[in-house]
Amino acid sequence: MRDSFDREIHYLRVSLTDRCNFRCVYCMPEKGVVFHPHAHHLSDEELVRVIRIMSTLGFDRIRLTGGEPTVRPNLVPIVEAITAIPGIKEIAMTTNAMRLEKIAEPLARAGMNRVNISIDTLDAERFAKITRFGKIDAVWRGILAAEQAGMTPIKLNSVIVRGYNEQDIVDLARLTLEHAWEMRFIEMMPLGSIADFQVDSIVTADEMKARIEAECGELIPLKWNGHDPARPYRLQGGQGTLGFISSVSAPFCEGCDRVRLTSDGRLRLCLLRDNEVELLQPIRDGASDAELRALISQGVYDKPWGHGLADNIIAESRIMSQIGG
Repeated sequence: MRDSFDREIHYLRVSLTDRCNFRCVYCMPEKGVVFHPHAHHLSDEELVRVIRIMSTLGFDRIRLTGGEPTVRPNLVPIVEAITAIPGIKEIAMTTNAMRLEKIAEPLARAGMNRVNISIDTLDAERFAKITRFGKIDAVWRGILAAEQAGMTPIKLNSVIVRGYNEQDIVDLARLTLEHAWEMRFIEMMPLGSIADFQVDSIVTADEMKARIEAECGELIPLKWNGHDPARPYRLQGGQGTLGFISSVSAPFCEGCDRVRLTSDGRLRLCLLRDNEVELLQPIRDGASDAELRALISQGVYDKPWGHGLADNIIAESRIMSQIGG
């Protein structure tokens, strides 16, 4: 599919749930989060149906997100069902890895190709402060289990938050000297009810790179395909790579190839815009595959060029955990 700007859109990020076993400071408020009732979420059958319809429109890459996708019941059967859809070339997942140690092997057998794992610091005390409920040892075991299960290349995501973990950038970058992993540093994106905190706490990609080069030497730029949000680099002698996702300071909207399906059945056309297409109600009203295909096609065509952060336009309808990043 192509949108009105002639971008090829073929990558679908699927939020399986708005629930999470963390309360990361950059994603969710500690208290007062209202979750959608389970009846307001796409059922397993509805979810797989939408993905199957979208596969006929050329969507061939699927990423499962949350909230935290591993808290969704029937995760392994869902992955098996997606794997069986003709035309799907890759199934990946973004997870906090707290539950990954036990389910990495079953997920790999079901067809999961690879995982991105959130790890914002290697310091146990700071990790607990950022995530509010997370345990770094469990996450580390999850990373190793995913690697052992063959869900590679392993990509690690770190959202850098001023006052919380900017001092950890260098230690995280050094992981790539010993491991063939991609360590990705992400600028915090303002969204929803905690946007003011997020704006005040942004650490730019340029600042991150400067910290790394000051202690680790020159960052060697690698070829960037324009679609992956992470611009890639390597440290001299590194086994892995570094990526910088600069959604705020250097947007990559021209190469955007994705839309998002929320757990409550809406097609979100841009992470940082509130434009959405309602699918759940039409499904439950008996819409045919052809009718749903038409709704999806029109939505993708209407996908916005990009976010409006430069004009101080902030999406307010959802927090990050309700979209899946």
